[in-house]
Amino acid sequence: MTKTHIFYFIFLFLFSFSIQAQTNKIANGYWRAIILSQGQEFPFNLEVSKKEGKHVIELINAKERLLLDEIVFFKDSVRIPLHIFDAQIIAKLSENELKGTYVKNTPKNDYHLPFAATLNTRYRFTDNPKPATINVTGKWQAYFLKDNGDSTKVIGIFEQKGNLLTGTFLTPSGDYRYLEGIAEENGFKMSAFDGEHLYLFKAIQQADGSLKGEFFSGKSSLRQWVAFKNENASLPDANKITFLKDGYEKIDFSFPDINGNKISPADEKFKGKVLVIQILGSWCPNCMDETVFISNFYKKNKRKNIAVIGLAFERSPEFAEARKRVEKLIKRFDIQYDVLIAGTDNNASATLPMLNKVAAFPTTIFIDKKGKVRKIHTGFSGPGTGVYYEELTEEFKNFVDKLMRED
Repeated sequence: MTKTHIFYFIFLFLFSFSIQAQTNKIANGYWRAIILSQGQEFPFNLEVSKKEGKHVIELINAKERLLLDEIVFFKDSVRIPLHIFDAQIIAKLSENELKGTYVKNTPKNDYHLPFAATLNTRYRFTDNPKPATINVTGKWQAYFLKDNGDSTKVIGIFEQKGNLLTGTFLTPSGDYRYLEGIAEENGFKMSAFDGEHLYLFKAIQQADGSLKGEFFSGKSSLRQWVAFKNENASLPDANKITFLKDGYEKIDFSFPDINGNKISPADEKFKGKVLVIQILGSWCPNCMDETVFISNFYKKNKRKNIAVIGLAFERSPEFAEARKRVEKLIKRFDIQYDVLIAGTDNNASATLPMLNKVAAFPTTIFIDKKGKVRKIHTGFSGPGTGVYYEELTEEFKNFVDKLMRED
């Protein structure tokens, strides 16, 4: 361990055990924040307010507001845990500025990026954009290009009003959540930061009407992308990506809950019930979106003949650390169904050998009253996708209702 890492852990230790009463050390209002990575500014917005005597921050991406309510002050600095994710912002306070570091906890403890924020600044990219000469509203067939010449087929959906641009990308494994930015002259920029994922998209419209651009993600990922206007753009069937291997009809496992109690779908309490199995991770923003939906759905329907089991595949192989992350997830979203600690995010396929693969987080498995797997859905189109979210959640409800009506 380097000296830098030692000093960093000492700093976090002091933060954890030297909490003092919160005072008006961070000004209420809107802040424009940036994280620096790959020579780029990744912008996002914050709103600071005071509720029930303590400071809270809302992290803003388009229509989404994520509540950050565990703020810790220490001398002239502040530590801001980022929602359910194992990440935080540590910054020095001044009257109108925050300057510090975005830290994502990783096994190597090497994910530190510069952070800064300015008070009374509501714009995202610029407060005086040049007029847009394009309008990209609509549906685009897009391709994220790989260095080896391959590509990932995705769908871009955008809504442009003057300079303001919002939208997202749908992929075979989920979506890129709430993107927000500006269209300016013949190009655009869009960004998103939810505490875990850090995205920046740039594009220029070509003479033939297509889009060509760059996609920056996190600390080091950079991909080129192209897109073509196509209202009939499509993706592979999300219900056919993951499936049971030949010879299997059932899902079988036994994993501990946060109290160490082993739970299996063969347990008596699940017999004769429709069972939904949610493969997730507390580190996964798409899983967060699905968890909000499933948790609310279950609370409304738990008196019916339905059960849900969450299988959490966490970043840490240590049970105590995984338990801490899952406990936070359960508490934040008031999850009232069983969530089990099933393994790590890189061994999900090996842990569930009856499946051909776990292609994405989340993956949702629907099991009928007789214990037979009836459908496996890869990914989740979250609320940032608009009509796609509405269609998917309606499909979920209708399919579960169908299974519950069967003998």
